Amino acid sequence: MTEGEAISDRSLWETHAGWWQQAFTGGADAEYEEQIIPLAAEHLAGASAVLDVGTGEGQLARVAAGVGARVVGVDPSLAQVIAARERAGGPSYLRGEAVALPFPDGAFDAALACLVFEHIEGVDEAIAEVGRVLRPRGRFLFFLNHPLLQVPGSGWIDDHILDEQYWRIGPYLTEDISLEEVDKDVFLPFVHRPLSRYVNAMASAGMLITRMEEPAPPPGFLARAEEYTAATTIPRLLFLRAEKVTGPRPTLS
Repeated sequence: MTEGEAISDRSLWETHAGWWQQAFTGGADAEYEEQIIPLAAEHLAGASAVLDVGTGEGQLARVAAGVGARVVGVDPSLAQVIAARERAGGPSYLRGEAVALPFPDGAFDAALACLVFEHIEGVDEAIAEVGRVLRPRGRFLFFLNHPLLQVPGSGWIDDHILDEQYWRIGPYLTEDISLEEVDKDVFLPFVHRPLSRYVNAMASAGMLITRMEEPAPPPGFLARAEEYTAATTIPRLLFLRAEKVTGPRPTLS
């Protein structure tokens, strides 16, 4: 399988939708419960119309509905959309792609994407679409595996020869598309990009970053991942909040 085929093969997401639902929803994942869901609820407060890009089975869409917003979740996986509709909770769900959102300009005052853009090849197009469907002053909540500290190839090194311990960082500046084994026999496409790609794409879409969080791994995660205990000062998650302040900027030649 080539890199391009790895990214475009939606059958992988259909095949492993149940794995995701079992491992990361319904209270199963400490990072969602203790970190991601509280951040999302805090920064969605006051929103009236929310778009959840890559909604999966709707976990964060339901959080948005819980703060009183009208919510639409979009996901390319039919299996995820079916599960989201079955779990209900208020939002509406559509099958669709982030690079071609099926909504008019300015339809939402908030959008969110949680651990999604690491799996989207057309990053510039997708972020431009988010900017397009946001109203002026609309907010974009953007959750990523930390692009610097969680680069493929990164990890805790306990060097017995040099008698040193340190966190190794992989090839951060190299954009990379690969199939990642996220669990036993579960392979999913993963795209690594430096943070600048995302920040510049947001700027080009007229969005200004107004908040950034790099939270430490939460206690519930560390209780289940003892191998990470020595690296508690290394964040796994990056959260950005951006606001739409202008129209799209012209692309510089």
